[in-house]
Formats: sequence, C-alpha cells, structure tokens
Amino acid sequence: MNPMMAAKAYAAVQGGAMPVAAQPPVAGDNGFADLVKTAMTGLADQTRAAETQMTKSIQGQGNLIDVVTALSSAEASLETVMSVRDQVISAYKEIMAMPI
Repeated sequence: MNPMMAAKAYAAVQGGAMPVAAQPPVAGDNGFADLVKTAMTGLADQTRAAETQMTKSIQGQGNLIDVVTALSSAEASLETVMSVRDQVISAYKEIMAMPI
C-alpha cells in the first residue's frame, strides 16, 4: 500500500473529495513540501476540532457522538500522516543503501 492509496481510501471512508495535498502538484508548487505542510495543517485542525468537541462535552453542551466522530477523524489523520512518514523513511533508507 502506498500513500496515495491510503489517501484515496481515507477520502472514500470520510465521504469527501480527495484532499488537495494528495493530488499531484501543479507547475510552480513546492510539491512534497506543500504536501507535508497541508497534511500537518489538516492534522492540527482536526485535533483542535476534537479538543473543542471534548471541551463542549465536559461543559455539558456537546454530544457524545460528535466527540467520538471528531476523535476518529483526528486519529485517522494522524495514522495517515504516520504512514506517509514511514514510507518516506523507507524510501530514504533504500536510497542511502544504493551503491554509487
């Protein structure tokens, strides 16, 4: 499984469109740097949303289903980012092991 397949599967499960970061970069983009930046920004946003839902629930204003949904979304984003990180590290190790 590669990161693109993971991103497509994640988008299908969430019922949304493919994230901008998972699409091929267009001319003038920084490519991988933009991909990582967008993924980290999305992860931070979803984590903040989950924290907001937990705070509302603690204050008695939130719904438990909303908390669980927000936490699941944040967890899925974190797992996607970790999967991409693992693939990048693996590719780096392969490149470093190549004879010159």
